[in-house]
Amino acid sequence: MNQKYLMHLEMNMRKFYHLSTCKTCQRIWQEIGLDPHDVTTQNIKEQPVSEEELDAMAEITGSYESLFSRRSMQYRKLGLGDADLQEADYRKYILEHYSFLKRPVLYIDNRVAAGNSKATIETMKEMLN
Repeated sequence: MNQKYLMHLEMNMRKFYHLSTCKTCQRIWQEIGLDPHDVTTQNIKEQPVSEEELDAMAEITGSYESLFSRRSMQYRKLGLGDADLQEADYRKYILEHYSFLKRPVLYIDNRVAAGNSKATIETMKEMLN
């Protein structure tokens, strides 16, 4: 990836990736007090995450696996529970189908929080303050 582009993403990124029809994403949006004027929101079904965005997020979190959702219906449909997935596989699947991206994802400056655990929601609240 272009290092200059990656630095630009990390320094200027303020984005909330979600599914507009996901009740959990909607609940978390409310719970963390997200102001859409503070961050860019992206419905990942209508506008999937780009390679550059995903690569930047994985670099910050340390892995593509940390951004991968095993709750996706596609995960079960493809029988991936029995597969020995590697980092390249996680990246490939996330880019192939929006449902493989753990959600919601909050990306602010050089921090990324993905998922819906209580700890992740608390991290998101801290990131917004």
